[in-house]
Amino acid sequence: MSSSYKDSYRLKSLFTNQNILLASIGWAVLALLYFLLFSAKVPGADGVESRAEWYVIGTNIFEAFAYLGAGILCLRNWRSPQIVSSRNVWLAIAIGMLSYFLGGIFFGYTEIILNEEPDVSIGDVFFVLTYLSLGAGMILAVASRRINLEKWQWLIVLAIGLFGSLLAWWISMQQATSTELLATILNWFYVVSDVFLLIIATTLLLAFWGGRVAQSWRMIAAAAFSLYIADMWFKYAQGPNYQSGEILEVFWVFSGVLFGMGAVLEHDASLSRNRRERGRKRA
Repeated sequence: MSSSYKDSYRLKSLFTNQNILLASIGWAVLALLYFLLFSAKVPGADGVESRAEWYVIGTNIFEAFAYLGAGILCLRNWRSPQIVSSRNVWLAIAIGMLSYFLGGIFFGYTEIILNEEPDVSIGDVFFVLTYLSLGAGMILAVASRRINLEKWQWLIVLAIGLFGSLLAWWISMQQATSTELLATILNWFYVVSDVFLLIIATTLLLAFWGGRVAQSWRMIAAAAFSLYIADMWFKYAQGPNYQSGEILEVFWVFSGVLFGMGAVLEHDASLSRNRRERGRKRA
């Protein structure tokens, strides 16, 4: 057995779906502990309380690796001919994850390195692409399967959509209106996109409840809920005294982790399904 074959075998045995899931859960737990333990503000030389720069850098690292990992795992599903769901669904979600990764990098660079907080930055280009790609992917997921919800399930979707819209509207009304037209347009684009993803996520959660393959879409729905929570908190907390690193911002990390876990569960379920089908053919 050649050394290259041994190395390849070790890598495959290391990066199993089970190990990736455990690593994802571990990353989320570490992020939560990091936010809980180190998010407190400390007095600076000028007497103003602020968070340590190393802490803010750490939050960006947790978030970046969560979305980068999710993007790679979604691309793996897109490249797999055995995947159960449409491969275009996973391509769209992968683009969304990688776009969010890049947007976070630019946002962190602007905030930490340049010490600026502009209303509009180059990171917004990638964040807009994220919402467009995620929306397209989740619409494709819904369109690829028949959605037969009961009346009470549609009422749940309506109630959550209404609650999400009212909360987003109330938070938006509490904020000072930007003088920049582009900033105002982006602000409402993010609000509408968050509510839209929340409604689609609720629909997916109810439609795919039950069955092993449905586990992946429960994770995707939970990821969309986490993204909504983090975005709404960020919008609510913004102001002259805002500083990155509040505890609820950990939901951005959770969102990336959950998207990645959804991709892994879909990949694992697809492999299991194909093995069962091959077994029946042999029989």
